[in-house]
Amino acid sequence: MRETVRWGILATGGIAERFTTDLLTLDGAEVVAVASRTEASAKAFADRFGIPRAYGDWEGLFTDEDVDIVYVATPHHAHREAAGRALEAGKAVLCEKALTLNTREAEELVTLSRDRGLFLMEAMWMYCNPLIQRLAELVRDGAIGEVRTVQADFGLQGPFDADHRLRDPAVGGGALLDLGVYPVSFAQLLLGEPDTVQAHALISPEGVDLNTGMLLGWESGASALLSCSLEADTPLTASVTGTLGRIDVPRGFFFPERFTLLRNGAEPEEYVNEDDPQSLRHEAAEVMRCLRAGGTASPLVPLDGSLAVMRTLDAVRERVGVRYPSEMAATRV
Repeated sequence: MRETVRWGILATGGIAERFTTDLLTLDGAEVVAVASRTEASAKAFADRFGIPRAYGDWEGLFTDEDVDIVYVATPHHAHREAAGRALEAGKAVLCEKALTLNTREAEELVTLSRDRGLFLMEAMWMYCNPLIQRLAELVRDGAIGEVRTVQADFGLQGPFDADHRLRDPAVGGGALLDLGVYPVSFAQLLLGEPDTVQAHALISPEGVDLNTGMLLGWESGASALLSCSLEADTPLTASVTGTLGRIDVPRGFFFPERFTLLRNGAEPEEYVNEDDPQSLRHEAAEVMRCLRAGGTASPLVPLDGSLAVMRTLDAVRERVGVRYPSEMAATRV
């Protein structure tokens, strides 16, 4: 691939604005097109960022010969269709997390990308954060011994009105896919896919999870206590404890400014992020690195890892009784 990577942005919401802002700080990144379901929204977005082409439908973006990769920033329920159509059109794809509504849809996307030899990555920006990479490296290298416990939480104060997208089951609403994906991904980065999944949740009248607690277990004896909430401003911290020490990550664990390594019997070791911890450019840079190298998947955000996280999220929803309308419709058919 050429040195310049030409991006197309699909959807024009807040996360698309954040990503595009950070993407344009990278050398060799060019945004050539944006698409939305309305031409007015696409044109307003294009005008804001100086993007040459704006489409009022998805197809224009997918058939644009100048687009190398599509960034999918739609709500969860549209990820499967949007990413799938982009791949079928021969485009590489970076798709927001959670990758899809469920494992079946995720497996379909992964199979499609592998069959076509096209790049696909879930936009789990936490995995691309240099400090998170360093934390995972320390754990792998045995800095805290054998991992025994992981704790992480992500909660927002709310309340969210009944008509808010986070409470709409039709678009994959609820705490789990928006927020819970972070604690689950953090635990599985360090321990892999769990052997057992237990969960409890407060369910809204609409049928989505408002407050969810998860207990994951591994045959090694390790466990993870995780939570997500749309009703409580939780600490947003994470901790991983092993037989030889502990690592504590303060508020904002998924974009850490620092973390502390506490080895048994030793002075605390502080690791500091010298870069902007909230920037999305690290994941964009990883995508462009992979594309330039001819890769079809990222070693930092592997597709098998994304599938494993989706299986855990599915297991949690099964335990608490949350199903999305599209899943119920598919069962009836």
